[in-house]
Order: sequence, then C-alpha cells, then structure tokens
Amino acid sequence: MKMGYKVKELAELAGISERTLRYYDSIGLLKPERDRPNGYRVYRKAQVDQLQQILFYREMGFALAQIKAILLAPDYSPEAALREHLTALRKKETDIRALIRNVEKSIRALEGETSMTDQEKFEGFKARILRENEAKYGVEVRARFGEKAAEESNRKVAGMSQEQWARQEQLAIKVLLLLREGMATGDPAGDIAQAAVAAHRRWLSLFWGEGTYTKASHLALAEGYLTDARFTAYYDEQAGAGATQFLRDAVALYAQGAKEP
Repeated sequence: MKMGYKVKELAELAGISERTLRYYDSIGLLKPERDRPNGYRVYRKAQVDQLQQILFYREMGFALAQIKAILLAPDYSPEAALREHLTALRKKETDIRALIRNVEKSIRALEGETSMTDQEKFEGFKARILRENEAKYGVEVRARFGEKAAEESNRKVAGMSQEQWARQEQLAIKVLLLLREGMATGDPAGDIAQAAVAAHRRWLSLFWGEGTYTKASHLALAEGYLTDARFTAYYDEQAGAGATQFLRDAVALYAQGAKEP
C-alpha cells in the first residue's frame, strides 16, 4: 500500500468523486492527515480503511449521520463491523434470491404456466424488509415492548395486502410532510403538529398488534427516537433539523390529554 493518497488519488481508487471526499471531511466523517513537508491533505491506511467502512454502510442504506455515530462510538471495532457487514451481505444475497424466485414465478404466471396470488407477488419485498428491521431494531423492540409484541408486528407485516402496504407508505410520507409544515409554525400543540401525531398513530396501528396501542407506548416510542441516532437521523433528514424532537413534543402533548388527534 502507498504511504498516502491525495484526494484525487483516493477518489479514483474508491470510485467516488473528489467532492464526496471533501464533503466527508467537512462534516468530520473522514478527515485526512496533513503532510508535514507540503501541507497537502493525505489519506493514509487508517483513513483508507475507514472509507471502506463508510462505503459498506452506505451500500446498506445507512445515513451519513448514522455512520458517523457508529464510527465515532467508543466501542467501535473495525473487525466486528466487517463481520456485521458480512452477515448483512449474506442476508442481502438471500433477499436477492427470493426476489429472483418471485420474478421467475411472475413470468411463469404471465405465460399461463402457473397462478400467483396478490399475496405472493409481494412476499419477496416484505420478507426483505422484515429481515432488515429485525437486524436493525429487533433487540430494542423486544426489550422495550416484549417478544409477543415484536412477533405480532412481524406477523402483521407479513400478512399485509398490496393496499395495506401502499397505505403505510402513504402515511409515512404524510407524517414527514406534516412534521415539516408543523415545525414552520413552531407549535407542537397546533392543529398541524397534532395532525402529524394522528397520522403517526394510524401508521403505528398498521404494524402494532390489535389493542396494543396506548398513549404511553406512543410517547415511549417517540422518546426512544431521540435516543437512537438511526431514528433521529431519519426524521431530521427527511423532515428537517429538529423534527424528531418536535414529534416527541407533539406526542407528549397528545399523551397528556392536551390534544386528541
């Protein structure tokens, strides 16, 4: 390995743009060293290895804020991270194989060789999402809500119809739009913010078991968003900085009985 790479050299090696590397530098995600003789920015082995990790996480769909939190964590281990990447890639391989089988069966159905129910048409997609959610959030969900609630949620997702799946996607988008609009008013007790809470509650109800929703559990979940960098990054990046806190405050007002969505 070279003693060090300049920005252009590492960009070409990794197959990314120089602008991307400079952006990673500006947000403190990947900072090069300064070469003493000439002051050039130089990426040495530690930075090259870190870039590899960043690109692995990006490939798996992690937001930059999530990646930064992971890499800067006191207990971060490159070896453990690589093993996690390997596990995730093997799961992705399983997902791709399932999608291939789904496409092959769809072709046979179109050609009249077999039949395919609407449920079967979406099995590959939902199976992938269930595995991804389990890998990312399974431990926390079971610790917070219990084994029974987690399994019931997985059962509901697996049994969703095409219309129900489209509905949850529409509600997820609606929550983000209402959050953005509500933050512009600055009032978590306002009608728009509480409409976001109502949409969020309806979205949760599509995943949670029948009769398991309570205001207290809704608030506990919203507060959990604030302590989990993954959720904070999702809401803040999609709806604007501070969206996670705003959602929590709006849910808290609803949970206290100030508002009834």
